[in-house]
Amino acid sequence: MDGCGSPAGKRRIMVVADPGRESAAALEWALYHAVLEHDDIILLHVEPVSARRASALSSFLSRPPSAVSPVLFPQAAVAAAVGAGDGCGDYEFLDAMRARCQAVQPTVRVQIERVEMESKDKAAAILTQTQLSRADLLVIGQRRNATSFLGCKLSGSMSSKGPDTAEFLIENSKCLCVGVQKKGQTAGYLLNTKTHKNFWLLA
Repeated sequence: MDGCGSPAGKRRIMVVADPGRESAAALEWALYHAVLEHDDIILLHVEPVSARRASALSSFLSRPPSAVSPVLFPQAAVAAAVGAGDGCGDYEFLDAMRARCQAVQPTVRVQIERVEMESKDKAAAILTQTQLSRADLLVIGQRRNATSFLGCKLSGSMSSKGPDTAEFLIENSKCLCVGVQKKGQTAGYLLNTKTHKNFWLLA
């Protein structure tokens, strides 16, 4: 398919990475049920430009005066935070996710991508990145909608506001997108794709 695809026998699996339970569940499903030993894993974290700058500025202002270089401005602090690697404070969850990948699938290559979105449309930013990275599979954690059951929305639900990020990606991604919901510690996963809704996979 256009914008997606990898050399034969090797796939690029992109997991949307956020510091939350949904993202952790999506990664676990991918590692144990989707990733093969020769695949590549891409951990994609998308955030607003303002969020990253605010975080960097907060860290900059909280430093003691003796630790602040007179030539280091907030913009430089942002660049340093982005380029310093994945161990800087706000991105420790990415290090943890990469370590988990290496523990469960030691032969796969793990890549972290951090992307700033200029608008509030996170789904569009992710969709663009899947095409730029030529992903073969996109995995995203999905929150269970209290107003939906077996793929059917009840009247008066939030559907009038349009689909959420996961739903949009499932329907519009050029490569296969799987929405993952963790059903307790031992109850398995609830999976959603464009052609299969609320498929229950036992752990």
